[in-house]
Amino acid sequence: MRRTTTITGLTLAAALALSACGGQQDRSGSESGADESSCDAGRGRLNIATGNSTGVYYVVGGGLAKLVNDKTDLQATSAETGASVQNIQQVISGDYDAGFSLADTASDAVNGKGDFKEKADISTLGRIYSNYTRVVVSKKSGINSIEDFKGKTISTGSPKSGTEVIANRLIETSGLDLKDVKRQRLDLTKTVDGMKDGSIDGLVWSGGLPTPAITDLFTSMGDEVKFIDVTPQLPKMQEINEVYEESTIPKETYDLDADVKTIAVPNVIVVRNDMPDNVACAITKLMVDEKDALAQVHPAAKEIDAKTMTETGPVPLHPGSERALKETK
Repeated sequence: MRRTTTITGLTLAAALALSACGGQQDRSGSESGADESSCDAGRGRLNIATGNSTGVYYVVGGGLAKLVNDKTDLQATSAETGASVQNIQQVISGDYDAGFSLADTASDAVNGKGDFKEKADISTLGRIYSNYTRVVVSKKSGINSIEDFKGKTISTGSPKSGTEVIANRLIETSGLDLKDVKRQRLDLTKTVDGMKDGSIDGLVWSGGLPTPAITDLFTSMGDEVKFIDVTPQLPKMQEINEVYEESTIPKETYDLDADVKTIAVPNVIVVRNDMPDNVACAITKLMVDEKDALAQVHPAAKEIDAKTMTETGPVPLHPGSERALKETK
């Protein structure tokens, strides 16, 4: 049974706002007469790509869609996806108007690296909260470091997710080849099920704190699983992308005996550069003004701050968002 104290009743309302539909059928604010120099969102549709249903993107994205519907004239929906890489690809293609992404994946996109063969014409509505890398293994697996993944069955996350990008980089910077690991490209629900039934030796997950499925894993398996410290990989990870930073998972997050050192990476919300300035301004201002409401949906949203939302380099901040944040400070 998942612990329910981390998510309030607003989650249900947020979930009701979720929709699997994508596609930008009415450009937000583009035909409503809204002044692009304003922060009036105007009318239209806003389709938001989130992530796995047991992850934080999904919950916060649903909460954001509900806020947009409640506070503006836009009609917002949010949808479950494979997360970062897929989200950016589908924002670029026009299937979605906005998408949650890890900053390292967004950086790859604007630089035409990794999964992106061309430089993406995207910007961001701002830095929102940090993702914390969690590597959890079965104690009986004998895994004490990333190097010990050799020959083991490890879930590296959903295909085209930011988690998969980080997992593969952790493996490669440890000196292993990806072929040395029995990688399972599973979403978090199937991953946790595999840990419980013993078919998976360990998992890599990158998400906000707490992630309900990881809470469920530790509640169910207790002393049978443990975190491993991945910070020895940080210098080599930073050679790949400067956005990686050292951080800590507080012990109370999962009722642990001690804090866990880890690698963190910021999250951003990406949009195409052609999003009208007024829409970007309105959504960014909404996230700042309604931060407390989003934090009721999930505590990770407490990290939203106008002062740090501008820290999106090397991904450019959308001009509308830049204006909103200057006016908010």
